[in-house]
Amino acid sequence: MALFDKTACMSCLTLKELTTLYDIASVISNHYDLETSLEKSMKILKNSLHLTNCSVHLLEEDSYLNVFASVELSTIQKKLSCYKLGEGVTGLAAESKEPVVVENIHNDSLFLNKSGKRDLNNLSYVAVPLIIEDETIGVLGATLTKTTEIGFDDCVRILTIVSSIFAQSIYSYLLNKKEKERLKELKLYYKMEWDSKVHNFGDIIGDSEKMKQVFNAIQRIAQSDVTVLIRGETGTGKELVAAAIHKRSKRKDEPFIKLNCAAITDSLLESELFGHEKGAFTDAKETRKGRFELADGGTLFLDEIGDISASAQVKLLRVLQEREFERVGGNKTIKVNVRLIAATNRNLEEMVKNGDFREDLYYRLNVIPIDLPPLRQRGDDIRQLVEFFLEKAIRNHKKNVQITPEAMDVLSIYPWPGNVRELENTLERIVLLGNEEGGVSKHDMLLLLPALNDDNLKKEYSSIQVSDKRIDLYEKEAIESALIKNNLNQEIAAKELGFSLDEIHDKIKEYGILQ
Repeated sequence: MALFDKTACMSCLTLKELTTLYDIASVISNHYDLETSLEKSMKILKNSLHLTNCSVHLLEEDSYLNVFASVELSTIQKKLSCYKLGEGVTGLAAESKEPVVVENIHNDSLFLNKSGKRDLNNLSYVAVPLIIEDETIGVLGATLTKTTEIGFDDCVRILTIVSSIFAQSIYSYLLNKKEKERLKELKLYYKMEWDSKVHNFGDIIGDSEKMKQVFNAIQRIAQSDVTVLIRGETGTGKELVAAAIHKRSKRKDEPFIKLNCAAITDSLLESELFGHEKGAFTDAKETRKGRFELADGGTLFLDEIGDISASAQVKLLRVLQEREFERVGGNKTIKVNVRLIAATNRNLEEMVKNGDFREDLYYRLNVIPIDLPPLRQRGDDIRQLVEFFLEKAIRNHKKNVQITPEAMDVLSIYPWPGNVRELENTLERIVLLGNEEGGVSKHDMLLLLPALNDDNLKKEYSSIQVSDKRIDLYEKEAIESALIKNNLNQEIAAKELGFSLDEIHDKIKEYGILQ
């Protein structure tokens, strides 16, 4: 049966039918809850034209038609009334994109009646597809009874017009729902604040030659879609560099999605990257998009890429080559347009040599490498960073703690094994624990900077010209100060400085204190 021309139909409508359509249009336009407005509209069809069992099925991604709204079906009956594309009257209407009429529902095998609802007063069934831009999004169905006041042709005509109204409302609803879900998902993963205060590079602060080289690299490659591999020790700011590249790219208005591969177990990494279908595994209670889908059109930042397993390396390589993948538990191929930025603090070349990292994946990732210098090699950048993080901590904690010049000298020569992240945490701790009167002294720093008291770290960072004599001098002065403050009580002084009693005995002997 062919679809009716809606414009021609309007001239054929009776006053009662026109009134019915007007009432339905009013309900749809005045209700924000789509399901409620559809059900109220179908009640109008029932009360005005005596059509029963009206229902709206929506076509889901898995090609199943599920009941979205219904007047007379119970919750269980709604769940039972699920049709595959092409199955029964409902499935056939969706597949053919044309109305389907079953004149006698009691002896026609096309009427499956999955809901199990039976009524001898019911005679016929009409299913009309909901179509948007020549694509079926659902089906409107209704049953004709002995008391229905219109015939097949009139019923198909009016349901076709109503289906057009419903389809537009549902399409707008689905678009709005999709956008809300997108914003909700992005909110979980996309919490990046842009700060153009310094160098217009966000929170990347520094004037050293090594950092200028990094800034130049960012400017040169940002506008391309080339894959970038950021390398550097933990805490050097690899994520900030990735964000700076994205901010200056053609994708800046699209998502910047990030994932720390080391923080995800191997069993969950594939799901995090590619998403999963409902029921793919025990805890997969609903379909979920992965990071690649969330980043479509934008940039995906994979931190600690050297920590992914061999199986994950294979799947990641395929996405980089084909730009497509399937969700876990799914068979639908999803294509994405994503720029990948990866980061690692590991020696990938050595891992390739040892067979721990795929050579082909390494070359796919290492198209443009950016090497971030450790903080100990950045000279006066340390002072800039200290001032920046100090101001930030003072503002956050509303506590005005100042660092004395001598204490700043200690911060400048400290090796910062944790790099910028350690520096920021240290300044936070200084403000929280520091005294507003007199500021933070160089002695106080001994309690806050563990590497000054760690012989292994001293040895590891000896190449940066940190003077052991200078450190020993600060330590000696700190012990003397603590002893004087506590009336030479070594136990209290040791506790205050974080030493054991035996350690402070040894230090006193080593430095010749109290002799």
